[in-house]
Amino acid sequence: MNTEKDIFERMRAGGQIPKDDPEYGKFAEVVARTIRLCVEMNATATDLGEVRRKLGEIIGTEIDDSTTIFPPFYTNFGQFITLGKNVFINHACSFLDIGGITIEDNVQIGPRVNLTSENHPLDPANRTTLILQPIVIKRNAWIGAAATILPGVTVGENSIVAAGAVVSRDVPPNSIVAGIPAKVIKSF
Repeated sequence: MNTEKDIFERMRAGGQIPKDDPEYGKFAEVVARTIRLCVEMNATATDLGEVRRKLGEIIGTEIDDSTTIFPPFYTNFGQFITLGKNVFINHACSFLDIGGITIEDNVQIGPRVNLTSENHPLDPANRTTLILQPIVIKRNAWIGAAATILPGVTVGENSIVAAGAVVSRDVPPNSIVAGIPAKVIKSF
């Protein structure tokens, strides 16, 4: 019995995926499909229901009718995005989800927000390796316009990420973070 995990199981588990991984081609096929479907979704979606349907095709699960996504919307992989109910995603957001992105119920995401669950090593010799760490946005969080959430970050329940913030550390529940790098400026 073969107990080796395929590339997608290893990606889900986090860690590192080198570009010379023997199964990298399988991953590249999904990326090519996702990019094609994103272009179609952003060019042809005529109403928000159609955007929801097409994004559901990209991520591989039906998106609840209470969730709204304004195009354009971008993702490079798509299959590791989980969206809760009553989520609002504004225009021009980019979700790099190879490391996993979970957005719980009642989350609001402003325009031009970047959620990036992947990184690369500092060593130039290994720079094409992917370092994967999930992002989790907890219930009732609000991510302000043009904020960037980096790999491995959890944004706590009810918290607010100010516009333009770059979040490299977990955000405690019931707090507001702002700045580069983001720091807690208020708790409530």
